[in-house]
Amino acid sequence: MTSASPKISADLLRKSDKILFIAHLALGDFTYLQNFFQRFSQAYPHLRVHLWVDEVRRTNKAAEWKFLKKYSLYDWVAQCPFFEKIYDRTYSPQLLRESIAEAQSGHYPIVVSLATLRPHFYASLAREISPDGFVAGIKPPLKLLELHHQPAYRKLDVAIPPKEAGAAQRHITDTYAGWFQQLFGLDVPVSARHPFVDIPEQWLGAAQRQLALWGFYPGHGKIVFINPFAKTKKRCWSLDKVAALIKAMQAQEAWRDACFIVNAVPQELEQARVMIGKHRLARTELFSAEENFFQLPAMLRLCDLIISVETAVMHLANAVGVPVLALMRQKNPEWAPIDEEKSTVITTVKRSEWVDAIPVERVMAQLPSSLAMVPDRCAE
Repeated sequence: MTSASPKISADLLRKSDKILFIAHLALGDFTYLQNFFQRFSQAYPHLRVHLWVDEVRRTNKAAEWKFLKKYSLYDWVAQCPFFEKIYDRTYSPQLLRESIAEAQSGHYPIVVSLATLRPHFYASLAREISPDGFVAGIKPPLKLLELHHQPAYRKLDVAIPPKEAGAAQRHITDTYAGWFQQLFGLDVPVSARHPFVDIPEQWLGAAQRQLALWGFYPGHGKIVFINPFAKTKKRCWSLDKVAALIKAMQAQEAWRDACFIVNAVPQELEQARVMIGKHRLARTELFSAEENFFQLPAMLRLCDLIISVETAVMHLANAVGVPVLALMRQKNPEWAPIDEEKSTVITTVKRSEWVDAIPVERVMAQLPSSLAMVPDRCAE
């Protein structure tokens, strides 16, 4: 980490009453950034911390708004005690303008953009929200075809690079630690970066009741959660491979009585239902957190093993302390689950390959060799 003076002075932070962070957040991002926001609020308890969650899928198409407004991340950030206010209505151009006007009325003395996608846009947005405040943001090295973005970056009082030059970047949390060190002089050691999620009791109870309805009990074998879906096809695993994996596991003595939960995003539920019926998969149920984000970590918490492609589920597995087999491309090793003790990463053979290139046989080879290796969480 850098030893230079922080970009935002301690004096300015002491004199200010609130701060606004701007970020385009996926669940995976927040799984790790949450620690840094929490540490910041603990270091400056007098500051009211507000968060702007920008929707990069913003659209004029009204038919898509009903899905965007229910983004599960909003449930999570709303429950975090270190945020006083959340701006989460930015999924249409009109709502963006309304949110900007609302934020402008807040007269923020400090606005910090942590956006790495189109950072020039967010530099301008931060200044538009706070015309007279202190504005900081991320500025990558400009390429020749990006020189026209320079005026936007001039609106920042201070800027930091997406990654520190020469700094060790073993995990994405190293990048986040660099941001908070450079901006605030805040040190968040590796030991304090493990993800966490505080699951309300109502959702844990609902998950337990759902398992009972399915007839999934400790006496029926271990419970395995499989998530084959991600936002892009490059990170998805085929449903046919899911079916083949379940059959192969059930054919082994160690997993003969295992119960399986297949996670599916709402738009893929019907396809997954057809797959389960076609393959006549025993002790296999579909799951989708359609009502609230906390349905997902609550269900994960009650499982014995999680198998997931490279998306938020594999990070949430670390947050709830359940062993995970993570299926990943070679492209982004910094996004591997942080808990190496409870995580097994299976990558594609070639850097150019998609996750679906990982065969069932490689997953089978990485399974725990006996049920005794996986604690019986349902009995807790």
